[in-house]
Formats: sequence, C-alpha cells, structure tokens
Amino acid sequence: MKTAARILGIIPARGGSKGLPRKNIRMLAGKPLIAWTIESALASDALTRVIVSSEDREILETARQWGADVPFVRPAELAQDATPGVAPVAHALETLPETYDFVVLLQPTSPLREPGDIDAAVRLCLETGAPACVGVVEPDKSPYWMFARDAAGRLSPLIPRGDMPLRRQELPAAYAVNGAVYVASVPWFLREKTFFSPQTVGYVMPRKRSLDIDDELDFAIAEMMLARHS
Repeated sequence: MKTAARILGIIPARGGSKGLPRKNIRMLAGKPLIAWTIESALASDALTRVIVSSEDREILETARQWGADVPFVRPAELAQDATPGVAPVAHALETLPETYDFVVLLQPTSPLREPGDIDAAVRLCLETGAPACVGVVEPDKSPYWMFARDAAGRLSPLIPRGDMPLRRQELPAAYAVNGAVYVASVPWFLREKTFFSPQTVGYVMPRKRSLDIDDELDFAIAEMMLARHS
C-alpha cells in the first residue's frame, strides 16, 4: 500500500535476554532472528523508514548489515528487564529530528510476520480512523474454558459460565495480542504512551504467522516452520 502519511517502523532489540541469551541475533533458519523482521519491514510498502533501537553494539552492527537504519544507541537505562515496551518507541520519536504521522512497532521475536501484515495493520488503522491498531490472533484454547487454581488446588472458571455453550464452535470469539505488529498515530502515542485504548482496533492474523519467540520450544517451532517454506 502507498500512503501520503510518513510512517516510522521501529524494531526494538535489547542485548539482555534471560530466557534465550543473545536471542535477537541468534541464528534462525540461516539468519539472525532480527533479520527476519528487518527484511519484512523493508519489504513493506507502508513504512517510510525502518530503524533498530538497541543499546547493544553487536545488535546494531547486525542491523546495519541487514539494511536497517541505526541512528542512535539506546540509553542503557531504557534496556532493562523492567523497561516498558513503549519506552524505546517514545525515546526514538523524541530523539529523531524528523517527524512522523504514524509509528509501527515490530518486535524481532515475531519472525513469521509478513510484509503484508504490516501493510494491512496500517491500512486498518487509517481506514477506521482509529488511533491505534495491534495484531491479534484467535488462541488455540478459548479463555471461556480456562480456570484459576487456588492454594488448595481447586479450580474455578476465569469467566463465569452461566449458559455457556458446551461446543467449542458455539463459544464467543476471543482474541489475544500476538506481539507481531503495533501501529499508532504519533501525536496520540506521545500523549498516551500506549497502543491500547477503547478505540484500538485489532488486525486478525493466522496462528501460523503469530508465533512470538520466548523460549527454546518457540525457537524450535520457528525453525521448523521457516524450513518448510524455504
């Protein structure tokens, strides 16, 4: 898609990772993990510029090698375990000298996302007039069938059942944020410091493109899925 709006794509990639050390530059199906997101972002028709935000010199050099801009080194205090995910986005928007109409956050842990997903999420945000749009997926297990477990091991439904249908096909549709793409109007984002509000719209993605790598099992699944499409 082509648009007159100036849209900044930001790929945040800090060096620390407790679950998978050096995760963002770990090799996945022949490329560093972050390279899959850089390539998708650069192939998107919607994005005006694609940058990587990191405090880690090796990650920044890898990002350069794969074609992303690295206009600054992120301050170390914005790359801690407890740093909110929106903090690097706000920092980039406030640091870059040029201005943008929209910002798109692309996490490197979603390597199966395609350029078309980025474009479609931006299009949905523009066409609906929403201040923000996030990628979502229908979970494999419905929250209507989930339980809380107390200290004694007793289960209680997370959502009161009432006259809840017994067949999965009859349950209300539910969606989970998949972490693949976040879009927001820049003035709105800088004011609210979030991608979520009652006006945020969801761009629905299939499960096969919604994997968010968090542990070794996720990494192995991503390897398998990318190998099948190579």
